[in-house]
Amino acid sequence: MTDSPLTTGRIAAVLHARVVGSSDLPITGVAALDEAGESDLSFVAAHVTVTAARSSRAGALLVNRHLDELSCAQIIVPHPALAMAQVVEALFLKQRPAFGISNLASRGQHVTLGREVSIWPFVTLDDHVSIGRGTTLFPGVFVGAGSTIGEDCLIYPNVTVREGITIGNRVIIHAGTVIGSDGFGYLQEAGRHRKIPQVGTVIIEDDVELGANVAVDRATFGKTVIRRGTKIDNLVQIAHNVEIGEDNILVSQVGIAGSSKTGHHVMVGGQAGIADHVSVGDLAMVAARAGLNRDVAAKEIVSGAPALPHRTWLKAMAVVAKLPELREQVRALELRMTTLERKPTSSTRSAKTDPRHAERASRARRSSKPSPRVRAKRTPKRRR
Repeated sequence: MTDSPLTTGRIAAVLHARVVGSSDLPITGVAALDEAGESDLSFVAAHVTVTAARSSRAGALLVNRHLDELSCAQIIVPHPALAMAQVVEALFLKQRPAFGISNLASRGQHVTLGREVSIWPFVTLDDHVSIGRGTTLFPGVFVGAGSTIGEDCLIYPNVTVREGITIGNRVIIHAGTVIGSDGFGYLQEAGRHRKIPQVGTVIIEDDVELGANVAVDRATFGKTVIRRGTKIDNLVQIAHNVEIGEDNILVSQVGIAGSSKTGHHVMVGGQAGIADHVSVGDLAMVAARAGLNRDVAAKEIVSGAPALPHRTWLKAMAVVAKLPELREQVRALELRMTTLERKPTSSTRSAKTDPRHAERASRARRSSKPSPRVRAKRTPKRRR
């Protein structure tokens, strides 16, 4: 909330929009449509019906057209959800003044700090670290030797930035994330695992946001890259030598194995896994919990494990849902076949009832009786 009440007129001025209804209505907060009170501002998304909007108690609404059915003040904007985000950012976020440099922070040699930085207690900056203007490092942040962090970044508590890492401007990294940990690389030697030294780096470009407890491994050789504008949710694993394209969205618990690459504007759903050395084309979509072990073309949508084209996967799932019923049908067919095999045929039954069949059978039995023995004549023995 703001320190002093705003009005619908002031909000419209910030958005360069027009007000239908009172422009002097005080606004003291922002809220979702179903939670808003009489002094709150809310918005009507494209999927929200007029009936749902009418039931809201919001004092003012951001809408993309004037809705005659609503009696509250309306601010007409092209994109209500985007306008809501702009209002919150401009008028409802308290700007934190620069904290300065805490005496409890640890600094190595030849550390460069820009103007208006905020270095909180228990931050550790190793030798030859550079921090850009306006960047904030919260308590417990560690920045390794030779790493560079750009301007206006927010690095939340207990983030680890290992040695030799480059982070661009306006990057947000949430608590517990580790940048530049060793890639998972081993060789088999005499039945034992021999570690491959990981001597590459990580480059995170401008306007990237990393959620909490994300792990971005350094390259074996060369670099692991997260390109401009990409947003990564909590608990995501990015392995060594991976390249994430511009403006990607990676949802929670995604895992990307080594040396894989994504194009621009790729979306990967939660818990999806991408195998090593896989390429995902521009604007492709990988559905939640998919298992991707092959390349994906630009604009392709894949689902399932192993991943299939989305429509093919939907058809497969429709069959899977019917498997119990199909199983019962197969059992019924097997039973019918067994019954038919045991049952005598009609030709056999008719033959048995035919009188001629009985006569033929009788003759066959008689002819099959053995003929009487013919006794051999005994030859009289000669007397000597």
